[in-house]
Amino acid sequence: MVPLQPKRRGPKPKVSDADLLAAIRADLQASPFTGEGHRKVWARLRILSDIRVSKDRVCRLMRENALLSPHRVRQGTPVLHDGSIQTKAPNQMWGTDGIRIQTVEDGWVWVFSAVDHFDACCVGIHAVKIGNRFAALQPIAQGLQAEFGTTGANAGKGLVLRMDHGTQYTADDFLKRIAFWVSTGVSPSLPSPRPTAWPSASTGR
Repeated sequence: MVPLQPKRRGPKPKVSDADLLAAIRADLQASPFTGEGHRKVWARLRILSDIRVSKDRVCRLMRENALLSPHRVRQGTPVLHDGSIQTKAPNQMWGTDGIRIQTVEDGWVWVFSAVDHFDACCVGIHAVKIGNRFAALQPIAQGLQAEFGTTGANAGKGLVLRMDHGTQYTADDFLKRIAFWVSTGVSPSLPSPRPTAWPSASTGR
């Protein structure tokens, strides 16, 4: 008697497990870091490869194939980093992030800011109660208007935007608007300096 093999329930996914696993392995192979979890892999697949799958599915495949951080070893030559990312001229690369802080009068609020990597100048800052993807766009819009004089199509052509993989920054609405503004795409965060230092400094924390 041949035992029945369990089958996946629901509709067949657009990306098979085999293809998704191959994409995960390729992403990990290209990464110089050790100890990355499934969330970062999921975010990079979504942003850089336009592979739209659930985090749980990425986690399952990585767990089943011993690819989660405790099982990983360093890939390739270590990348040395001096702790700073400074451009040679202004308006070449901006970093943006958000932080949630508590205030006396308004309680918990979100503060989003954008900073130029050339001189650490804050080009835009926005405080709001609901820290969603639209709020995250505001400091970038402020910076484009102040530095380039417009928020129209290709307003910041040639500008590279650097951010982390927070939910505001991986949302379709956010990514589409950034592509409309800068046209050169989005650069994922590099290891240092930590983006969360920028809004903290801007708010005096």
